[in-house]
Amino acid sequence: MPDSLIIVESPTKVKTIKKYVGPDFDVKASVGHVKDLPKNKIGIDIENEFRPSYQVISEKKKVISELKKSARKVKNIYLAPDPDREGEAIAWHIAEEIGTAGKNVYRVLFNDLTKNTILNALKNPQSLESNKYEAQQARRILDRLVGYQISPILWDKVKRGLSAGRVQSVAVRIICDREEEISKFVAEEYWNIFALLEGASPPQFQARIVKIDGKKAKIHNQEQVNDILKNLEGASFVVDSVERKETKRTPPPPFTTSKLQQEASRWLHFSAKKTMSIAQRLYEGIELGREGPVGLITYMRTDSVRIAAEALDEARRFVRTVYGKEQLPAKARVFKSSKSSQDAHEAIRPASMTYRPKDIEQHLSNEEFRLYQLIWNRFIASQMNPAVFDMTTITVKARKYLFRAQGSVMKFPGFTIVYTESKENGEAEAEIGKILPAVTRGETLTLISLDPEQHFTQPPPRFSEATLVRELEENGIGRPSTYANILSTIQDREYARLEKGRFHPTELGCLVNELLVNNFGRIVDVEFTASMEEKLDLIEEGTLTRYDTLKEFYTPFEGELDKAKKEMRNVKREEIPTDLICDKCGSSMVIKWGKNGKFIACSNYPECKNTRNFVQDESGEISEVEAEVTDTICDDCGGNMVIKQGKFGRFLGCSGYPECQNTKPLAIGIQCPQDGCEGYLCERRTKKGKIFFGCSRYPHCTYALWDKPIPEECPLCGHPFLTEKHYRGKGTVKACPNKKCRYKE
Repeated sequence: MPDSLIIVESPTKVKTIKKYVGPDFDVKASVGHVKDLPKNKIGIDIENEFRPSYQVISEKKKVISELKKSARKVKNIYLAPDPDREGEAIAWHIAEEIGTAGKNVYRVLFNDLTKNTILNALKNPQSLESNKYEAQQARRILDRLVGYQISPILWDKVKRGLSAGRVQSVAVRIICDREEEISKFVAEEYWNIFALLEGASPPQFQARIVKIDGKKAKIHNQEQVNDILKNLEGASFVVDSVERKETKRTPPPPFTTSKLQQEASRWLHFSAKKTMSIAQRLYEGIELGREGPVGLITYMRTDSVRIAAEALDEARRFVRTVYGKEQLPAKARVFKSSKSSQDAHEAIRPASMTYRPKDIEQHLSNEEFRLYQLIWNRFIASQMNPAVFDMTTITVKARKYLFRAQGSVMKFPGFTIVYTESKENGEAEAEIGKILPAVTRGETLTLISLDPEQHFTQPPPRFSEATLVRELEENGIGRPSTYANILSTIQDREYARLEKGRFHPTELGCLVNELLVNNFGRIVDVEFTASMEEKLDLIEEGTLTRYDTLKEFYTPFEGELDKAKKEMRNVKREEIPTDLICDKCGSSMVIKWGKNGKFIACSNYPECKNTRNFVQDESGEISEVEAEVTDTICDDCGGNMVIKQGKFGRFLGCSGYPECQNTKPLAIGIQCPQDGCEGYLCERRTKKGKIFFGCSRYPHCTYALWDKPIPEECPLCGHPFLTEKHYRGKGTVKACPNKKCRYKE
């Protein structure tokens, strides 16, 4: 019978750990947090040192009961939730609930789930860390104080269901501030002028004007271009200087959480949330055939680039064996973590060099393989020699104009044979592979052509998931464990949406941001939020106390709350006059704010309940959106149904509204394929705004699919319709939704 109990967070880890620890250990999972603050009240005793009132989560009462039962049978209890603040809080809460009197209680940290790491952690257990738990509690209490006290004000002033968050609201502000920059941006014209030149030796090459009269070239319009071209008529183009030097590009460090999310977004097109979900599986253990579950990577929530000495040795042996000694630096490369790094865990790396991605590909899903390979390649590359380039710069003088050409030729690929860091759109990349001719100083070149190019300055780009994570990290907003949640939350709350991979603030997001900036400017200030993150780190270090930090925050916040309740703009009651006339009663129409955003309504409400959707052009001109009338007849009143746009997509509504309020799903002309179902497929939208297609008889029929159905019969199996999906770089793909049929074109 076991005399020791190991408690982890995830059930997936149980099988992985059991494989290594033997029969003396029982292994159980808490399945995440077991206690939390209550949902129906703030749960913080503000007058009594901000004491939290944690309670067992109702869904976890059975789990706690089972853990108690297991704990009674053993002498030793090893608390092994994840090695971070959240994991520490889970460990404390488990210890409080299962009854540890007369037991040996230890805290163990598994940076990876390999046999050596697990057994070493059990041989060298630690105590529960009170300072780490204090830091987690401080964060939880701060978030609760902000969310549960600002949100009701937004409900009162705008609409129910809105939320504010201490960190999420800062992320929304960053997106809204960027949108304002874009809207205010005024494009400026500029020109480049290239000279196509030829020397005594091939090839021809292009050089660009960089200086005029010794000053940086600034060419703003066609008139300046014409003057320059005229001045260069008949000019001699003489080589002014030739500089050749060897440059090196060193490999990037292994992944931190934010860098993994950024690179997975750019290379693999994974969302931050998806990346962390897959990484969690790789960390907890993947079934590798007869070997059973194996943890493939180290802990995936980290801001450190530190690597254990034994892992460096293992990586260097791998590089020497697979890529040769010419690819191996004389010493292991050690990277420095940033000053703000907690450095609690290693960088994200393969847990062992034993499991090469290609060797275990058959045991991984496609997404697991691609992410594991990305982590593997980055780690191996970090311990390889730099890439070496020959960089050549030629400057050419023509009267008062100086032209420059640059070329870069790779001499030694180094780490780039394994991994190359991606570039965000718009980020400059050196022109590699451009070969320049052998020319000498004083050599006169032949001008083949002068080619002016007109350009306009571009506004700053909207944030992608990758660049928003980078922005949050660089500004000290959030921590590795929170980035993915922040990005998901702002979309779930409908404050921002992703379109073509870029964040756009919604009308609601802009409104809420404006209200928070005007009334809680300190709370949504980037520098203030970053300073709070630093204070949480100091609590973990034992330099600050939880109470002092909360008191310092709450004293001014209490005044800000009182002021906002009285002075915050009441959007619910606002009515903005328009020139539009109500077609029902002849009264003027006004703009109001509703649960689905702005709309126009009759000013004679409640006597007249006429409403319309509207559009507003750049000049502010308002016009009604005419509803599209269909041939479908209303079952209640016999009128025609019109297509309307609602929160969850398009639907049919009676043209006799508001007298008749009958609605129907909008059909797409395809019958539901479920046996015996008489419904039809219609377009719907999830709460996050994602379009899908489901049966009109929902919830009686739950048939649904993501890809758009098209009324074409499958030529292979005769399925009544196909689906189509658009892929970047591939175009549109038609496929049969029948899982037994592989038709695709």
